[in-house]
Amino acid sequence: MPLPAWRKARRSMAQGGDCVEIARFSGSFGLRDSKNPDAGHLTFPQRVSPLSSLV
Repeated sequence: MPLPAWRKARRSMAQGGDCVEIARFSGSFGLRDSKNPDAGHLTFPQRVSPLSSLV
């Protein structure tokens, strides 16, 4: 299984800042802290995908 492609918001600062990253999975999507990506992520079902457009 390929690793998910995590991405930051377009307005994210180059230094990293206080950003979250989002990735799409099969039937869901994940959010994680860009400063600490190894700490894990939150997973949300696809039905709340309008949330992903805010990130």
